[in-house]
Amino acid sequence: MNFFTEPLTLLTFFPLLGVLLLLFIPGGQKNALRWTALAVSLITFVISLWVFFLSGLYDASNPDLQLVARHPWIQVAGWNIEYHLAADGLSILLILLTTLLTPISILSTWTAVEERVKEFMVFFLLLETGMLGVFVAQDLFLFYIFWEFTLVPMYFLIGIWGGPRRIYAALKFFLYTMAGSILMLLAILWLGIQGGTFSVPQLIEQGGIPANIQWWLFIAFAAAFAIKVPMWPLHSWLPDAHVEAPTAGSVILAGVLLKLGTYGFVRFNIPLFPEATLKAAPWIALLATIGIIYGAAVSYAQTDIKKLVAYSSVSHLGFVMLGLFALNPEGLAGAILQMINHGISTGALFLLVGMIYEQTHTREFKVYGGLWKLMPVFGTLYLIVSLSSMGLPGLNGFVGEFTILLGAWGAGQSGVFYWGGVWFAAISALGVIMAAIYILYMFQKMFMGPQGEVVDEVKKHGHSLRDLNWREIAVIAPLILLIFWIGLYPAPFFDLMAPSVNKLAETFSAAALALR
Repeated sequence: MNFFTEPLTLLTFFPLLGVLLLLFIPGGQKNALRWTALAVSLITFVISLWVFFLSGLYDASNPDLQLVARHPWIQVAGWNIEYHLAADGLSILLILLTTLLTPISILSTWTAVEERVKEFMVFFLLLETGMLGVFVAQDLFLFYIFWEFTLVPMYFLIGIWGGPRRIYAALKFFLYTMAGSILMLLAILWLGIQGGTFSVPQLIEQGGIPANIQWWLFIAFAAAFAIKVPMWPLHSWLPDAHVEAPTAGSVILAGVLLKLGTYGFVRFNIPLFPEATLKAAPWIALLATIGIIYGAAVSYAQTDIKKLVAYSSVSHLGFVMLGLFALNPEGLAGAILQMINHGISTGALFLLVGMIYEQTHTREFKVYGGLWKLMPVFGTLYLIVSLSSMGLPGLNGFVGEFTILLGAWGAGQSGVFYWGGVWFAAISALGVIMAAIYILYMFQKMFMGPQGEVVDEVKKHGHSLRDLNWREIAVIAPLILLIFWIGLYPAPFFDLMAPSVNKLAETFSAAALALR
């Protein structure tokens, strides 16, 4: 197969074509810039559907890596670094989530971004290529390049188009992530030098890393991934980044960028360092459980909608980490599905918050009130997304959280959580109840009761609050559809990941039994 016609190469680098086109469009032609970026991102989404469902090239029943693109790249001084891309059931849903959220995010900027539109769209398409590269790279060196590359466009998206404290938030985001990545780079160098290759499948097949070395390598990789997730107590950069980021930046940050960390654990930490993973599992579960309760408790104390949603992400991603380190099919499958659910529900919340912010220029939900009568369509969609985020049965969030709790319960009984046991599942279940409290509290303050002062403030400027227009409904509609689809019929999503998840879980079944 020709290098330039390989499906994953085409998918990963197609957004760069959009970057080249944008460079030739004058900066003053804002609509042309927007339409070009939107068209390229939509075509990228169509390519992803073609690659995985329409071309016949991807077999969902095959647990192994597929669509492999592998070529020599850097071979010097005994180092063998390859251009190596592939996908499987662990990454396919995250790739599709990335290609879906990118055009939705771009469409949401139609009136929100008026300054330096050209640069904004360029950075957004560059970010899409970086995120896709992380999900398909199978060479550690190539993965690290994509991983670090995602920092640059996101730094500028926050630092240029963000809120009043955007420079502080952008620097904090950049420095936190860079600090963890340095440790991961050292671990990657050790693996490449000692193993003679940076190829992840080859390193997994070789195995044989001493248990004491595995532990240090596990910690080095985990430092980078835990900061990106972010896990408690490494989460403090997230609220600042979310509050200051533009709406589209918040959507892609919550929807995809945080998943780079959880994906890193399932793709690298768990299969590369199995003995260290088993040793670390109860400790990760403990931190995840604390994060679930802490994130929910702190969310209730917030008055800024964006900050509340940001802290809720700490809680929701705690569930993901709990499921991943249950190391059984239920936990792993639930965790991967919950990565998608969080991207859909939290991305939709940030979109809706951005829509109301454009009209009122405030995110303090206590100054709203009575919005249901003024904006019934907005209120209905906000209610659906809020119920999804808190895990109401029939909507997507419930499916992921319930499956994760099943996995955590099973891990306690099988010996993976060799201390803590079912308590992790029991305490984490309280996080679902706490989520209902802070989300319904926010909804009540915004939509029920008498009209808040923000309505009068808008009227002083000669305006009145309007309901959503057709463009805004088009932005949110695909996510609402997925909320109901996954909630009512999740089987196709589980089927896509099941073979790869089962294969990964089998790696730990014998070792876990030995610990009992």
